[in-house]
Amino acid sequence: MDLPIDDSAASFDDYADTVCASLADVSGDQLVLVGHSLGGVIIPLVAARRPVRHLVYLCGVVPIPGRPLIQQIIEDSDMMNPDHTQGLSGKDAERRRSWIDKRLAHFHMYGDCDDDTVSAAFTRLRPQSLVPYKIPCSLGAYPVVDTTYVVCEEDRMVNPDWSRRIAHEWLRADLIEMPGSHSPFLSRPGHLANLLDRLG
Repeated sequence: MDLPIDDSAASFDDYADTVCASLADVSGDQLVLVGHSLGGVIIPLVAARRPVRHLVYLCGVVPIPGRPLIQQIIEDSDMMNPDHTQGLSGKDAERRRSWIDKRLAHFHMYGDCDDDTVSAAFTRLRPQSLVPYKIPCSLGAYPVVDTTYVVCEEDRMVNPDWSRRIAHEWLRADLIEMPGSHSPFLSRPGHLANLLDRLG
């Protein structure tokens, strides 16, 4: 399933609607929903729309109910490594940015991946619309559902110290730490699969 991240007419709520449509036949008591990185903004929106058994934030950005993500990024300088923007293009005509520097993408997102894996991942990156960042998060509160936050200890994109704090203070989530950088599904798929299987 591809989210409409390159569609400047789509909001984060539209992303959540896309996820819900793909899960229409899945029972809520079976569903463990994992949100990686910016996907952490989407999974609570899904849980506000339909039953979910467990939410897992994987190196995830956690939204603040009622607040635009861009305001959150500006005000909370500890959340993300600001240097990652040096690897991005300027805004195109549709107000999107793209990764253009593979070296910086490797450093921030694929730090413990081999070169072939980085090259394959980099070619699959799509432009990201900035429009949803300016729209206030539609959540009134975080959904009441079992929640786990998985921190990767060498994450160079989402600050592990921020993740640990937010998991406790905002989400009241169980915290699991694992080695590795921002994309463990590429660098440590077996380790991550075993961890998620235990949560399921």
